[in-house]
Amino acid sequence: MDYKDTLLMPKTDFEMRGNLGVREPIIQKTWETMDLYNKVLEKNKDNEPFVLHDGPPYANNNIHIGHAFQKTLKDFVLRYQTMSGRYTPYIPGWDTHGLPIENEVTKKGVDRKTLSRAEFRKICREYAISQVAVQKEQFKRLGILGDWDNPYLTLDKSFIADQVRVFANMVDKGIIYKGLKPIYWSPSSESAFAEAEIEYMDKQSKSIYVGFDCIDERFPNTRLIIWTTTPWTLPANLAVSVHPNFDYVWFNSNGKNYIVLKALFEKLTSLLKFEHPKVLKTFKGSTLEYMKYRHPLYDRVSPVILGEHVLDTDGTGLVHTAPGHGEDDYFVGKKYNLELLSPVDEKGHMTEEAGKYQGLFYEKANQMIVDDLQENGHLIHAETITHSYPHDWRTKKPVIFRSTPQWFASISMIKMELLDAVKSVKWNTSWGETRLTNMLKDREDWVISRQRAWGVPIPIVYAKDGSPILEKKLIDHIASLFEVHGSDVWYEWDLEQLLPKDYPFEEGMSKELDIMDVWFDSGTSYSILSRRGVSFPADLYLEGSDQYRGWFNSSLTTSVAVHGFSPYKEIVSHGFVLDGQGRKMSKSLGNVIDPLSVMKEQGADVLRLWVASVDYEADVRISNELMKQVSESYRKIRNTFKFMLGVLNDFNYEVDYVGWSMRGQLNRVMTDKYIVLAKQVNDSYKNYKFPEVIRAIMPFIVNDLSAFYLDFTKDSLYCDSKDDFERRAVQSTIYDILHGLLRMLTPIMPHTTSEAYQFLPFKPEEDVYLERIPRGGTVREPKLHEAYEKFDLLRNEVLKHLELARTAKIIGKSLEAHVKIKATKELIDALKYLDLNDKLDKVLIVSMVELTEGSSLEVSVSKANGHVCERCWNIVSTVSNEGLCTRCIHVLGGNK
Repeated sequence: MDYKDTLLMPKTDFEMRGNLGVREPIIQKTWETMDLYNKVLEKNKDNEPFVLHDGPPYANNNIHIGHAFQKTLKDFVLRYQTMSGRYTPYIPGWDTHGLPIENEVTKKGVDRKTLSRAEFRKICREYAISQVAVQKEQFKRLGILGDWDNPYLTLDKSFIADQVRVFANMVDKGIIYKGLKPIYWSPSSESAFAEAEIEYMDKQSKSIYVGFDCIDERFPNTRLIIWTTTPWTLPANLAVSVHPNFDYVWFNSNGKNYIVLKALFEKLTSLLKFEHPKVLKTFKGSTLEYMKYRHPLYDRVSPVILGEHVLDTDGTGLVHTAPGHGEDDYFVGKKYNLELLSPVDEKGHMTEEAGKYQGLFYEKANQMIVDDLQENGHLIHAETITHSYPHDWRTKKPVIFRSTPQWFASISMIKMELLDAVKSVKWNTSWGETRLTNMLKDREDWVISRQRAWGVPIPIVYAKDGSPILEKKLIDHIASLFEVHGSDVWYEWDLEQLLPKDYPFEEGMSKELDIMDVWFDSGTSYSILSRRGVSFPADLYLEGSDQYRGWFNSSLTTSVAVHGFSPYKEIVSHGFVLDGQGRKMSKSLGNVIDPLSVMKEQGADVLRLWVASVDYEADVRISNELMKQVSESYRKIRNTFKFMLGVLNDFNYEVDYVGWSMRGQLNRVMTDKYIVLAKQVNDSYKNYKFPEVIRAIMPFIVNDLSAFYLDFTKDSLYCDSKDDFERRAVQSTIYDILHGLLRMLTPIMPHTTSEAYQFLPFKPEEDVYLERIPRGGTVREPKLHEAYEKFDLLRNEVLKHLELARTAKIIGKSLEAHVKIKATKELIDALKYLDLNDKLDKVLIVSMVELTEGSSLEVSVSKANGHVCERCWNIVSTVSNEGLCTRCIHVLGGNK
């Protein structure tokens, strides 16, 4: 007889090989068919809500690893909150306006100049909608559940109407105004930019030191030395700023006199190669106020003024001041009533006001200006430097500061309210509050207008004298038109058609053609919550750390301006995804990890497991090698599930289940370990500590389950009779733990847990996602666990000696071992409490154990003497004629 056939071996159709690239889309189809997202909403509809408001990704091209990283983090939160019983709707969104879409449409051969604005906008809209459709399927492939049939798009009529109503409220409160002010301007995009649209990259620039001739009897034959890396702004120079409280020196070198900051005197005289410099006088910067100097390129006399923005760390301490080309220059110029001279047009070419440089692109003007300064003797020193410089985040080309008429939202009016609102928010990223607070403290007014076609029109009507009509009632009327007819009517209809019927129309009235900054679009996206009947403010915003200057900032500004409070109660932020060496991903480096390829080859659950395992608050790394490590962790989890399902194949929960109190000591210990784990996992999820979830679960699966409990219980599970009480107690313990693990891991690897759940012998719900996540608790019998800890020390000592015996060729497998143990009375009492004295051989997976009392723990291993049972492979003193031990004879009916 083949005794192998009499063993109760694991049986399950849950496959060891995940084949997730194929299997996951099938599982997702099942979720769609059963309408799983709406089923969990319906189940929790009367419970406390939890709202995570989705920051809209930009609708352009396939999703990248950063998208996958962020959306997966959000899904962890949503699934945990749902499985905690909260009503958790998720409305995904997309940012669909802006320059990148205009550029993509143009790249496809659309000639913007041959089309009307409305025609071009229609093409942009169609392109954006096509990109949303692509990205939507890719996000769903990640396993993310949400209201995918009804996402919010910033191009939707209703969204735009709500956005314009927010704008109208800000107008009504006097926060919106039109002004002339230097702002970031991108010649490559021909549009104004906000701080949030700027990124800093290295750039080579001309660094020059120039002498300005003083016109002052106190300082004869003297030049003020200024420093600049933007020579093209010198035509706009209208002043030189000095710090009122800094010390300056008047010095002589080779018959000429100069003025510089005292703190930089030695550094400058060395750099500029002044021979035998002699200090003639030292004085405070305030001494120079209103002193005159002559412009080195034009017949223009300008003043020295005082400004506390002047630094003593670089330059010369005398700052070339062009109010039309710099923020600090603008404010100090305003104080001294300087004009706003900005001789550069929207394409970056010098204008007529720049004189001989008219028509030159500003960067080309640089060299001619330097050459002219060299020729007329005012250039003291020139070199090329590499420095960090603001660039257009889309075209990756340098931006400039340029004064243009723009629409602004006044930050200064609501700055204190904004700072108070920041304090009301819970910041899960410790430095988040400080970062946003500092940004708001330093933030100037927000330029909200853009000179583009594809976006939300700024719905301002101008009177016939050119003055803007800032009336809330009028703007609200236009919002209502947009909601019914779409925002293209702003460009398609005559102005008279856009006005209310009773509104007085006069010839010469006109409308604004600029569009709103896309950050104003997304910054009002919280309006979708009220429109969809979802609670506002949102419980959570979760985005990348770049959104402190972006979406966190713009959303806070519009919400505080209109509602008086923050649109979010809590903020969680994450870092960027880098390659395995910590480098930014780029096609040129060949280090891009494509999430679509990862999901196809390894599965979304493996990718999600990677997201859960990294410290997301900082920048994180991903590479093929790191993904292999994650795949190995996934394999361990899956194989453990398979084994546990396999040994439950003959388990009938309703008949065979053994309660905790009747299970026996070690089974109770393992159940309690799982319960303690569940509490730890629950707390980690609640606090968005996803890596802690993995760090808790993996050791439990690998060490407590696979290496110990599931290993030593195989003897009972395989060899005892089917309905043996101990065997059913073990199965009950395994069922509880497996059922709990499936629920605990569902937020992270929902496809695998959903699949495994279908093979569970008793399923309370249609899908594991419809269950509650286990809350967990504390140890129910502390004395039992104290005893177990003593046993665990003994077990580790035995394992060490078994390994030594294997190395010495005394034994092969552990069942060949005869273990002698001398233990203290304390340890023996602990083993008695665990009811292990006569079961140590089973638990240690050896054939014989001799336990005696001693003063300290001593372990020795020898080869067991006896006979190997042909069925259970234990070594026993005697076997039957058929080679069976007493236990196996009994299991087989006593007739062997």
